[in-house]
Amino acid sequence: MESSLLVPEEHVLSTLERDGSRRWMYPRLANGYFWHIRRIVGYALIILFVSLPHIKIAGKPAILLDIAHRRFTLFGFTFLPTDTLLLALLMMTIFLTIFLLTAILGRVWCGWACPQTVYMEFVFRPIERFFDGTKGVGGRPPERTAGMRRTLKYIVYFILSVFLAHTFLAYFVGVERLSRWIQQSPFEHPIPFFIMAGTTVAMMFDFCFFREQLCLIACPYGRFQSVLLDRQSLIVSYDYKRGEPRGHLTKSLPVLSNEKQGDCVDCGACVRTCPTGIDIRKGLQMECIHCTQCIDACDAIMNRLHRPMGLIRYSTQNAIDGRRKSWLRPRLFVYPVLLTVVISAFVITLVNKKSFDVTVLRNFGMPFILAANDEVQNSMRIKLVNRIEKPLAFQLRVADRKDVMLDIKDTQIEVSGGAMVTQPVLITAPAKDFVDGEYDIKLSIQSSDGEERTVSCRLLGPSRPNP
Repeated sequence: MESSLLVPEEHVLSTLERDGSRRWMYPRLANGYFWHIRRIVGYALIILFVSLPHIKIAGKPAILLDIAHRRFTLFGFTFLPTDTLLLALLMMTIFLTIFLLTAILGRVWCGWACPQTVYMEFVFRPIERFFDGTKGVGGRPPERTAGMRRTLKYIVYFILSVFLAHTFLAYFVGVERLSRWIQQSPFEHPIPFFIMAGTTVAMMFDFCFFREQLCLIACPYGRFQSVLLDRQSLIVSYDYKRGEPRGHLTKSLPVLSNEKQGDCVDCGACVRTCPTGIDIRKGLQMECIHCTQCIDACDAIMNRLHRPMGLIRYSTQNAIDGRRKSWLRPRLFVYPVLLTVVISAFVITLVNKKSFDVTVLRNFGMPFILAANDEVQNSMRIKLVNRIEKPLAFQLRVADRKDVMLDIKDTQIEVSGGAMVTQPVLITAPAKDFVDGEYDIKLSIQSSDGEERTVSCRLLGPSRPNP
């Protein structure tokens, strides 16, 4: 006799059947208030994603993440590998902003702005419903899609994936270079071609097969919500006090008034419209992406039954439980304070950033050479990075020592816009100035645009006792 302990529920997980097979999601479409707003936001984000590589700010792409050359351009500002502090502050700003928005608005990112949700719900699912014969309503297709229609569906998916892969690649190589590559043979740029092809395959796999599994399995954000949310965070909630006990409408139960039964008529519309297959009536769940489809579906049913809408709504756990609402929460003070500090530090660092960077490096070989006239020579390298687009000329001199000489090939070092030049220089100093084999000097580097930077340089020489 089979033990009842081994018999699973109807669904082991929201996307698994009782026998362990994949439960494919064909959510019904609820064309409600939130759906129309989300669709506007979603299409606006898609237009923004496609347009950003083409938009120029101060002559630069709005976003260009040139990993090969280690140059990252964000809205007119170019960050180099030497901008470690700026990049760290920028990442901290992004994470703190996500923490703050999650504490206030819950998983608004997942349901409203995540590319996975936006493209799945507003691009790929509408195409699927068109070819499956469920346009405008969604749900499981009435019968298996004909072979030709299924083939056409995947052809459209492929074309879209290729387009999105090229758009994605434009963020890393720029529109101009990508345009040249498209017009050339793939054999002339095999690595970028394989990156684009791999991205296309990944998108086809995601939107054709993996789908909601990316949110449930691969994305860690849902698992972080237990620490990012609190009982005052805005979430999609079911009002169990008003809805329970639930039950189907019958002839003996009037539609307009029912004292024994809650407002939930157990129609299952909220479950059928959920893209991750959960039942929101079971409370807050990791799989909920706050897409608000259950809200629109329930509101439509309540409106049809002439009952107040909002049985499922945006609310907080405390509000649903009848507890007092409060904005006085520690995290709503800590996050803004930290965010203000980090943004201030980022802006101050960015404003005070010079138009060029200087790094002094020691040349390969012997640390120093004893020359005639009791002098010591150090072979160094001066690395100059021009951070602006126009060319600059640089002059080097010793800032604080008149008895130290610089032997450099060119009196002026020309560096083109956005380029880097490494200039060898021979520094000669009197041996008598070295104490314990070291002598610290300061080099002054002045650019043709009037900016000047002073860097410390330690020379090595013969070891002599400290007088």
